[in-house]
Amino acid sequence: MNATTLHDDPSHASPLGKATEYQNHYAPELLFPIPRQLKRSEIGIADSALPFVGEDLWNAYELSWLNTKGKPVVAVGTFRVPADSPNLIESKSFKLYLNSFNQSTFASIELVAQTMTRDLSAAAGRPVYVALQALASAPTANIGIPAGIPLDDLDIACDCYQPSPNLLTTHAGETVEETLYSHLLKSNCLVTGQPDWAMVVIRYRGRPIDRAGLLRYIVSFRNHNEFHEQCVERIFSDLQAHCQPEALAVHARYTRRGGLDINPFRSTGDYPPPDNTREIRQ
Repeated sequence: MNATTLHDDPSHASPLGKATEYQNHYAPELLFPIPRQLKRSEIGIADSALPFVGEDLWNAYELSWLNTKGKPVVAVGTFRVPADSPNLIESKSFKLYLNSFNQSTFASIELVAQTMTRDLSAAAGRPVYVALQALASAPTANIGIPAGIPLDDLDIACDCYQPSPNLLTTHAGETVEETLYSHLLKSNCLVTGQPDWAMVVIRYRGRPIDRAGLLRYIVSFRNHNEFHEQCVERIFSDLQAHCQPEALAVHARYTRRGGLDINPFRSTGDYPPPDNTREIRQ
């Protein structure tokens, strides 16, 4: 799929928003990469000079394949796609790809991980980290909230539901370093219009960001159509342009759909990626 065709019609070749017959035998051709630059160009980001580093952390909760005796193995998976990869991977194609393992035979979980690493890295255009844990090994998960300041109790009026970066302002004063977060981020799928729900975490160092304006800005994504990764990059870019922090990180944890959750992270490089602690809705 070339960039021009996708820009004209994002659903042209993608399975997203279409009736799909599930394949239950290994089918790497199901993966559908989308050039990141298509949407980055809208917000003035060039792949040759990215203003951030980061990753897209995916968690998969519906993984299964057959061992050499035909007995099913069930597992959970973690996938880390680097933000400097030329492509993101469309979520429904990822789901279809993972389901294609269901009736396929693999001798070990390590072989499954190696196969997924190869296929996902080829689709993304950069090495993708893959970690699988069989449910038989009793994996655990953390659920919690960030160590920061919640915004959602602010008593604000909202009347804007498309991204409005003009809502972002700073206060005069000494440089601060703080983490702010909100559960009120909602956007919609670029192709299907289905709602995407998330918690967004903003860590920065610089002039104090006006918290009421920041929360209104977060709410302003409510009717916006864009993929998860693109929303986070838009938020990062708007904060950089309007608040000019010395250091910045934006992290969103989106609720799962089809057994997958997507958690993009973008940073100026001053803050490391957070651990894989889930939001309660995940």
